[in-house]
Amino acid sequence: MSSHPERPPQDAPRAAFDPETFRTLGHRLIDHLTEYLTRVEARELPVLPWTAPDEMLGRWQGEFPAEPAAPETLIEQLGRLIDQSHHLHHPRYTGHQVSAPLPTAALCDFVVSLLNNGTAIYEMGPVGAAMERRLVLWMARTLGLGDAADGIFTSGGSAGNLTALLAARQAAAGFDIWSQGDHGGPPLALLVSEQAHYSVSRAVQIMGWGQGGAVPVPVDAQYRLRPEALPAALAAAERAGRRVVAVVASACSTATGAFDPLEPMADFCAARGLWLHVDGAHGASAILSPRYRELLRGIERADSVVWDAHKMMLVPSLVTAVLFREGRHSYQTFAQEASYLFAPAHERPQEWFNLGVRTLECTKDVMVAKLYLSLLVHGTRLFADHIDATFDLARRFARRITETPGFELATSPEANIVCFRYAPVGLAPAERDALQTRIRQRLVESGRFYLVQTRLADGVYLRTTLINPLTSDADLAALLDAIRDDVR
Repeated sequence: MSSHPERPPQDAPRAAFDPETFRTLGHRLIDHLTEYLTRVEARELPVLPWTAPDEMLGRWQGEFPAEPAAPETLIEQLGRLIDQSHHLHHPRYTGHQVSAPLPTAALCDFVVSLLNNGTAIYEMGPVGAAMERRLVLWMARTLGLGDAADGIFTSGGSAGNLTALLAARQAAAGFDIWSQGDHGGPPLALLVSEQAHYSVSRAVQIMGWGQGGAVPVPVDAQYRLRPEALPAALAAAERAGRRVVAVVASACSTATGAFDPLEPMADFCAARGLWLHVDGAHGASAILSPRYRELLRGIERADSVVWDAHKMMLVPSLVTAVLFREGRHSYQTFAQEASYLFAPAHERPQEWFNLGVRTLECTKDVMVAKLYLSLLVHGTRLFADHIDATFDLARRFARRITETPGFELATSPEANIVCFRYAPVGLAPAERDALQTRIRQRLVESGRFYLVQTRLADGVYLRTTLINPLTSDADLAALLDAIRDDVR
């Protein structure tokens, strides 16, 4: 028999919630993270410590003990998590459109996770509801959407695009799809750039419109939607028996960072009574920059806009605003009944503070805290300066590419996304495409850099998103050198 007395079952939860243990572990974790940020920003660590998927799976056990480990085990395991993860704070991370978040914003996330408030109904997350309201109105005002604007936050641009397009469907279909279903009228469709994010086509198919529900519109040499092609796309949809209810603009596109021309697209929609949705997940933040806000000229005429803060506003994922020029549309999108949460729809006013009636999520955390407090603490100029710096860096990188023998630029960058390839003379197209894939894979597996690739009209290109504030011209020069030396 054990010489130790049986511990009462209730002691284990009490021990797990001990404030002093939390204090000790918290101090150690912050020290560990501070050292980590120092090392990764000094380029002492690889961008990605590459590990094959099956090997990574083998590093993490699948069985869990019945009895608790020592409290220090948490710090050890978090250290392993940090060491083996992808390091977005590394200045040579130039991959996807995911920000290296402000450390202060991460602290906000920490507090939000501990409090664990939801925001479906006001009484579960009162502070979150107030912060969200203030941010929605500020962002709508910043975009120039007008006094009637309103909106909500949701988890990512894909959910944001779906939310906005559900609202467009309900508002512009001519019948109540939410109650009657798609069979209440003709098949619906929208017009969208060939370069639009895949979440738009996915939203169309989720809504039951099928593959024909997203009608592609050709782009120009800079990968921007051609507004003069919209009438032909509309006519083609109508000949196919579709009723077009919306047009989707990219600001900017994911592949190349191209901004569709919003002003003529708004003219087209206004003349035909169509809904204009702007997927500004990446590029809407440019509105904060006096230098680059012209790229968004016409966005104030959009019926809906998606704006991701976790891309260009330096906060942890996911924080997406879905904004409506006519705020009433945000209340019509999800007009369901849930008596345990809300009064019946016909009995309740448009309550800004009960957010669950307007979003996909019910248990949504206070995601807005990290954006609200970052703006409050750092001021809006930090974000304007970040946009200017990264957009400027992209233009300098593009010039370097055009001046470096062997490299080709896909198109002059409008945002902070640059697509290029290494194309020695004499390679056939298939060999050239395969070379880009090999270059990228070797760089990623080496941990020296992280970048992605994309396929454009004339083949495969390497693609960089210059989103880390610490990425320098020297880092990008080193990237080109590494590519050229690796091929040699």
